Amino acid sequence: MPIEYELGTKMAKTVDILIAGGTILTVNHHDLKLENGAIAVDRDTIVALGRKEDILPEYRGRLTIDVPDSIVMPGLVNAHTHAAMTCFRGIADDMELMDWLNDYIFPAEARNVDPELAYWGSMLACAEMIKSGTTTFSDMYIFEEETAKAAQKAGMRCLLGEVLFDFPSPSFKTPAEGLACTEKLIRKWADDSLINIMVEPHSLYTCSPELLKASKALADRYHVPLATHFLENKAEAKQLKEKLGQRATTFLRDIGLLDDRFIAFHGVLMDEEDIRLFADHGCKVIHNPESNMKLASGVAPVSTMLEHGIVVGLGTDGCASNNNLDMFEEMDTAAKLEKSARLDPTVMSARTVIRMATCNGAKTLGLDSLVGTLEVGKKADLCIIGMNRPHLTPLYNEYSHLVYAVNGADVDTVLINGKVVMRDRKLLTIDEDEAMERVREIALRVLRSLSS
Repeated sequence: MPIEYELGTKMAKTVDILIAGGTILTVNHHDLKLENGAIAVDRDTIVALGRKEDILPEYRGRLTIDVPDSIVMPGLVNAHTHAAMTCFRGIADDMELMDWLNDYIFPAEARNVDPELAYWGSMLACAEMIKSGTTTFSDMYIFEEETAKAAQKAGMRCLLGEVLFDFPSPSFKTPAEGLACTEKLIRKWADDSLINIMVEPHSLYTCSPELLKASKALADRYHVPLATHFLENKAEAKQLKEKLGQRATTFLRDIGLLDDRFIAFHGVLMDEEDIRLFADHGCKVIHNPESNMKLASGVAPVSTMLEHGIVVGLGTDGCASNNNLDMFEEMDTAAKLEKSARLDPTVMSARTVIRMATCNGAKTLGLDSLVGTLEVGKKADLCIIGMNRPHLTPLYNEYSHLVYAVNGADVDTVLINGKVVMRDRKLLTIDEDEAMERVREIALRVLRSLSS
């Protein structure tokens, strides 16, 4: 609890961290903006927030961070990625999704993914994400126990799950083993303050109806989200129609998967009927514009989803199909792609995509009671962007600059769960040189495996 002490004639409170100055964008329900603001953080929680002249007389920080000429905003939520795939960044570019998966990614994973790759690839991803303002990420990959360990060491908040297939993966031989692995993760990390677990069947084309139903039963047993890749491109949509003999969305409805804990990654080929079914059941969607563009998968009908009241988050996807984890770039792309596709410059405003990358991203993951906005009682997950830079001058509108001018390298300081994890561009929880060197060593092994 804050310690009280005398300050002039007032009884003030000592808190762990006091952030003073700059413009605070709360991204709350009213989009409250505080110029020359201040935030008091004690332990892991925001305990006071307001104008600097009101907060400073009331609170004293054990650590005070002065942030003039800065924007203070909620930490970004990367709602879909494959963290350890930093090890495959640039390995197979400029090809169609199914060729990319079947001819390159799946073989490279089968030959190379092990706990070491999963840990160091995830650690490098955490470094990249923190340095570009991301404080929470949602992950689907192999050996996710290692990703959880890396995130815990880095001090990052995450929602992750072991990817489930009908066929063997490097970490399990049967779907039953994959489900058992997931349940073990759920139990192990149940009380952790940062690590959260979900159930993640890879997709409808790699998972049987039986595996999907078993995944849903597991998710229901522990009341955790269930997430999957869904209608990512035309080839997948055609394959699913032939496999299922019906619309993919109605198939999911009929087997009981559609509810407010169901998360669909991509949703590029969703039409009005799919969108209506998702809206009726409270399902969530994660938009991945840069990956969709790079793989020529198409443009997801995000504006229509939003018009129907679907909560849409934003994600980078993995480094093998993006090829970075910079959510500021992703926001810029999301806004511009939708405007171009719809031939309407008014759709996907800067405020809309900022909410997708913060409060709505948190809501898609079921973490909105903790993070996504800057409010008293929420966890202190935030990033501070220095605005005194040539490419950010002059400043008329903060939301516009954050989407259309800022990039990840402009982030100066990051707090997660009340802990400073980066200060003045220096990572405090990760040895980034070690992470880069370990991934370079792994990359040599990957190259040798592909040439053999």
